[in-house]
Amino acid sequence: MQISDLPYPDPGVPDARSGPRFLLWLGRGQLGGQAKSLGWGLLHHCGIAGLPFAVGFGVEAVVKGDGRRLLLVGAVIVLLGIAISLGDAMLHRTAVTNWITAAARVQQLLARRTAELGAALTRRVAAGEVVAVSTGDVEKIGWFVEAVSRFLAAALAIVLVCVGLVVYAPALGVVVAVGMPVLALASLPLLPRATRRADFQREKAGRATELASDTVAGLRVLRGIGGEELFLGRYREASQEVRSAAVRSARMWALISAIQVFLPGLLLITVVWYGSSLVLAGRLDIGELVAVFSAVSLMLYPLRNVEEIAMAYSFSRPSAQRAARVLSLTRTDAEAETAPVTGTGTDTGRGAGATADVPDAPAPGGDLYDPETGLLAPAGRLTAVVCGDPDVAGRLAERLGGQPVPADVATGEPSVLLGGVALDDLALDTARTLVLVQDKDPVLLSGTLRELFDVPASGAVEPAAALAAAQCGDVLEALLQSAPDGVTDPMDARVTERGRSLSGGQRQRLALARSLVTDPEVLVLDEPTSAVDSHTEARIADGISALRAGRTTVVLASSPLLLDRADRVVLVHEGRALPAGTHRELLRDEPRYRAVVTREPDGPERPRRPETAMAGLEEALTEIEESA
Repeated sequence: MQISDLPYPDPGVPDARSGPRFLLWLGRGQLGGQAKSLGWGLLHHCGIAGLPFAVGFGVEAVVKGDGRRLLLVGAVIVLLGIAISLGDAMLHRTAVTNWITAAARVQQLLARRTAELGAALTRRVAAGEVVAVSTGDVEKIGWFVEAVSRFLAAALAIVLVCVGLVVYAPALGVVVAVGMPVLALASLPLLPRATRRADFQREKAGRATELASDTVAGLRVLRGIGGEELFLGRYREASQEVRSAAVRSARMWALISAIQVFLPGLLLITVVWYGSSLVLAGRLDIGELVAVFSAVSLMLYPLRNVEEIAMAYSFSRPSAQRAARVLSLTRTDAEAETAPVTGTGTDTGRGAGATADVPDAPAPGGDLYDPETGLLAPAGRLTAVVCGDPDVAGRLAERLGGQPVPADVATGEPSVLLGGVALDDLALDTARTLVLVQDKDPVLLSGTLRELFDVPASGAVEPAAALAAAQCGDVLEALLQSAPDGVTDPMDARVTERGRSLSGGQRQRLALARSLVTDPEVLVLDEPTSAVDSHTEARIADGISALRAGRTTVVLASSPLLLDRADRVVLVHEGRALPAGTHRELLRDEPRYRAVVTREPDGPERPRRPETAMAGLEEALTEIEESA
């Protein structure tokens, strides 16, 4: 795989059972690149290893006055220099290629898993954790993958030098052969503590990142209530905790680095002292001493790769563990526990290890039915759902989008049915083509308005019609006013990151228009008008009803304006759907519905006068309709 070939057509199915298994899976996927890097690394390090022997032969040639031998040694040194330069350049090239391809593969895997889980991801993993995994952890994983081949090349070069010194100068070579493994393994006892400190630092950094993300996202609200300084103070405190943890981690790594400098220096002193005594005793030639000293000096360079691979693994192992945790998540937690990723099979979006046949998509025009609550949304009609608890409404919206709760898998109960086919049994792309869920807090990505509406769609709804139905006229004007000179088409105006230059109601309406453009078989809207005024809400309700005529639409809301425009209204009470009716019928006949919609308690202790109450409610509803 070359960098120009990225991204991968298919990044594969990872072995996410543990961090080390995930790293091993990545390494197996890049055996060709690792072999190239190992070959160039051997050329580079063996060239370095050959220099001391060439220098030793040169010194002997000078002492003996052998000019011909000296010329031969000079030619060998030139060849070794070429090998060192070429090997170094190509080693760097191939190692960086391995790093980039590994990081790109991990990012593709994370992006695919994020798309599969959707909004459920941040309910299972903290947002700061997801950000840290997709940025810093990816780099650390790539660092270890590319360091492996350089370490193997350096280790082989060290072994070859030790063997060569034992053969070339046995009396002094044995000292080097014993000392080199000691140098390589001296820092290993400190690595567990260094790893724990690095993990603690990373945990603190993840919490600080999450706090910063939440603070920035709610900055406008915080300023409005005077809480900006409070949250900034909390972030300062979290930042100082990260700094303190980073200093403690750096101290440990500094100690490891000091050991890597002190012990090689001690070995050099030993070689010089013992070698000099051997020369004075006549047991060693001066050329041999120079060769051994030069070999030990130059071997300190490949020896650093031992320290680097230890650091890379210490940092990448927890990073790989966190990445594996995200990649092992499936569309249900129960599936994640019962069907772990094994590194084989085909990922269909239902969790690795799933072997059931994927059924065909249901025929268009089928009813949407939720066995868990008993909710039925007839095909081609606008159904409003009222839940007293917003969290219950959010979970119901998730189920309607094909995200079953864990209990469904444990009991064998099917997920939501569309035309009699369980959405959870469909391929993920098919399920999301059929059913689109817009949650309470939709996200707007930065870019032009035209790019915002460049989404997979049926083509039956034009952006202009969707914008009109969502009452986005003032949004278009606001975008044009903030656009650079020369931009006359609102579709070419840019939306800032997350739409922060717009108000909450404007962002909500743009997101609604984007959902209407897709024109799915079933559209589920969770509180689509919670941030707009009542007059705009009434017009939006009419726009949704008109634009989605003949299409299945489910709106989770408690606004009387939306409920009155619905073909049928269903109250979900204590997890079960009660008999459906129109908004006015339920207001008249169902006290539990009336209590949720009107925000007024209605219990046995309160005298009930339905005729008077209904007359007042209907009069108020008529006034709202006339004003709208």
